[in-house]
Amino acid sequence: MSDLFQVTGLEDQAPRPLADRLRPQVIEDVVGQDHLIAAGAPIGRMLESRRIASMILWGPPGVGKTTIARLIADHADLEFVQLSAVFSGVADLRKAFEAAKARRATGRGTLLFVDEIHRFNRAQQDGFLPYVEAGIVTLIGATTENPSFELNGALLSRAQVFVLKRLDEAALEGLLQRAEQEVGQHLPLTADGRVALIGFADGDGRYLLTLAEEIFAAATSTPLDSNGVAEMLQKRAPAYDKSRDEHYNLISALHKSMRGSDPDAALYWLARMLTGGEDPLYIARRIVRFASEDIGLADPTALMIANEAMATYRFLGSPEGELAIAHAVVHLATAPKSNAVYVGYKAAMSAAKQTGSLAPPKHILNAPTKLMKDIGYGAGYAYDHNTEEGFSGQNYFPDGMARQNFYAPQGKGRERSIKERLDYWAKIRDEKMKEI
Repeated sequence: MSDLFQVTGLEDQAPRPLADRLRPQVIEDVVGQDHLIAAGAPIGRMLESRRIASMILWGPPGVGKTTIARLIADHADLEFVQLSAVFSGVADLRKAFEAAKARRATGRGTLLFVDEIHRFNRAQQDGFLPYVEAGIVTLIGATTENPSFELNGALLSRAQVFVLKRLDEAALEGLLQRAEQEVGQHLPLTADGRVALIGFADGDGRYLLTLAEEIFAAATSTPLDSNGVAEMLQKRAPAYDKSRDEHYNLISALHKSMRGSDPDAALYWLARMLTGGEDPLYIARRIVRFASEDIGLADPTALMIANEAMATYRFLGSPEGELAIAHAVVHLATAPKSNAVYVGYKAAMSAAKQTGSLAPPKHILNAPTKLMKDIGYGAGYAYDHNTEEGFSGQNYFPDGMARQNFYAPQGKGRERSIKERLDYWAKIRDEKMKEI
């Protein structure tokens, strides 16, 4: 329905943000998402065949999710209906579905675009299913959160998930050039000032154009260098939500960088988490876990250093205590690696679940009473210190359970000497078994 301002044309004369004025009018003008919209790419093939399937567009802010949805509707000649899960509820959905039914009766299809679709609860998400299955609406949901965690499995089974990329420097530079053409002048920036502006955007095209508009409006007499850009613009915090997907992505990056023995990458991801506002104690706990899981006995000091880093942070707090965490990160990244204890522990847990009712062999049981001695507790136990090698080689597994080899050191770091010792004991054990 048009209002009075639309009818008189006054709305067209109203000021519009630069980002809105530069919104692409054809799919070919969308930047940074060729892996999805180019000819032969998934969405590109849909547009070519004019057979549009329901989909979820997953990506960071300002990369073109809404624009792509709108252009798909235009290309396929579908009615574009937009809702936001932030402001809409069941009543709004019901109205949209009823209108789509009526529209379908006249031969016209509906593309329902739901922004921030992950904000709908599970019951609300289930409400889409019959209308999507019946083809009453073609659903395009946009989300910045991992659909695997935030959307119903039933909804995901009826919609393809496409991942949009954050815009790279080339795409952002292209947007700045379009902005300069639209405004009719060059941005008053030096070369390094332009690089700084692109860096401030952090892959968000909409935010970049908002910043550019601010610089245009400032009308400075001299070009701004990187310092000038920093002074004029307040840099926003990096995209980081401690309770969401990015939280797990970055701790995974830190963990894998340390496992990969790359101290430089590990320090970078540590810094990214800290600047994003992550709790340093959470990082410290994960580092303690890493020391045990990925280093183990290859460097027994790793676990002590990780624990000391956590204790130091508790004592000093931020920012001084963060250096101790960095100290531990570098030590762990450069330490020899072994997951032999971790693998052995998991194997032992699996065996314990399968054989949980088996009793220890009687010869290793204590016999504090005469009755226990009479029924064989402790009978035949060999005291290792009294043997020539200091190693008896007796069986310590339950009767009826074959000997298992859970811990298999890989010979890295301190585990080299442990492996040699275990091999020596295994040889003695085998020799003693032959004597029996």
